Amino acid sequence: MTDFTALSVRQLVRGYAAGDFTARQVTESYLDAIREKDTAFGAYLTVTGELALAQADAADSARGREAALPPLAGVPMGVKDNICTQGVRTTCASRMLEDFIPPYSATVLNRLKGAVMLGKLNMDEFAMGSTTESSYFHPTRNPVDTGRVPGGSSGGSAAAVAAGEAAFALGSDTGGSIRQPAAFCGVVGMKPTYGSVSRYGLIAFASSLDQIGPITRDVFDNALVLESLVGPDPRDATSVDCGSVHFTQRLDEGVRGMAMALPVDLLGDGVDEPVRRAILDAAQRYAQLGAEIVEVSMPTLRHALPAYYVISSAEASSNLARFDGVRYGHRAADYRSMEELYRASRSEGFGDEVKRRILLGTFALSAGYYDAYYKKALQVRTLIIQEFNRIFERCPVILSPVAPTTAYRLGEKLDDPLQMYMGDVFTVPANIAGLPAMSLPCGQDGDGLPIGLGLLGKPFDEATLYRAAYALEQSGPYGGLAGKGA
Repeated sequence: MTDFTALSVRQLVRGYAAGDFTARQVTESYLDAIREKDTAFGAYLTVTGELALAQADAADSARGREAALPPLAGVPMGVKDNICTQGVRTTCASRMLEDFIPPYSATVLNRLKGAVMLGKLNMDEFAMGSTTESSYFHPTRNPVDTGRVPGGSSGGSAAAVAAGEAAFALGSDTGGSIRQPAAFCGVVGMKPTYGSVSRYGLIAFASSLDQIGPITRDVFDNALVLESLVGPDPRDATSVDCGSVHFTQRLDEGVRGMAMALPVDLLGDGVDEPVRRAILDAAQRYAQLGAEIVEVSMPTLRHALPAYYVISSAEASSNLARFDGVRYGHRAADYRSMEELYRASRSEGFGDEVKRRILLGTFALSAGYYDAYYKKALQVRTLIIQEFNRIFERCPVILSPVAPTTAYRLGEKLDDPLQMYMGDVFTVPANIAGLPAMSLPCGQDGDGLPIGLGLLGKPFDEATLYRAAYALEQSGPYGGLAGKGA
């Protein structure tokens, strides 16, 4: 009997077209897998079984009578719980939105019309965190080792794909929240160029940094999903018309003659030796495939992390002001004035990490400190963009670690948020500059935990990143799930 949950998105699409199996059969297999396995992993917050089967039946029915269907019709997916889904609870893993049911769906859900939604996936509260332990409901565990975190904030999305509980998943990435969990769980994650995918219906954390993207088991699947997501949206003023995209058509072009930058600054102190070795081994393999590896220095990137936490916290302070117990969100039961209502509702509704970042952001925006912190961070942002542009004049792809370590043990970083923030040091530059960036499995440490290779590219040049990632993936086994079922 075929294990449908082991098939890639590409294999499912081909199987549907050939009439080898139905979307209902595949969806039932995934729902069975969630029932059997998710108590151990905790990837899902809400499972939409009835809706999923109805969508699967609709895809099967349409396949029998329509000549052309959406590319991902009938493919089961999971959706991060900060992406609005009409009629389905969307919580941001927070008590503040514990009972929120959106009256509309995000644009990305409409772009994936025909795909089957299995449910909503766990995350760090309001996408603030790197372990999925700040979820109000429960932590998610890494399917590779259940004593470890899956990363964050899209930890539920990465865990669901790695555990065979979704064929693909949608996540959001503000400072690495797709790529870091993809690295920790041994799957492929892409943060597209800022503006290439509509953010309409994504509950905002930091509006100048947030981006929705796919998490999949292999590179082809990732490219296939992103093809359906990109495009302009009149409801998102920051979205851009990228023209016709065909990411999957260029995958086989290889990397011969391609210059790839390897920033030596990113492989120094603070990077675990297995991670450093895996990145250097990946660079060597690229050289064997015909790429030119160019060692470069990018000193400005050391300022990206503090700039990121100022900008993101400031924007979070502004975006989350709407959750006051009156307009949106949890409302306290006991209060004697409007001021008490606001204070009690926000104190009860937000967790510690969200409160911490709101306070940081409010301070950075306050009178007397705006120029010293927020304005200065924006100036650093410009310098970082200029640094990337300098490298891109010669090299269309930059290689880096995704994280300085492999997956943390559960609870390891909870008492030291600064150490958790430091884990974002390699991912935040792409968000600061609005660049496309992805995580690709490139090895394992001595405990068998996956290591992720980061690839960064020019704005709106996802096709080159996919081409480079596919070449490495096809060059040989690496551990993790990448390449399986291709």
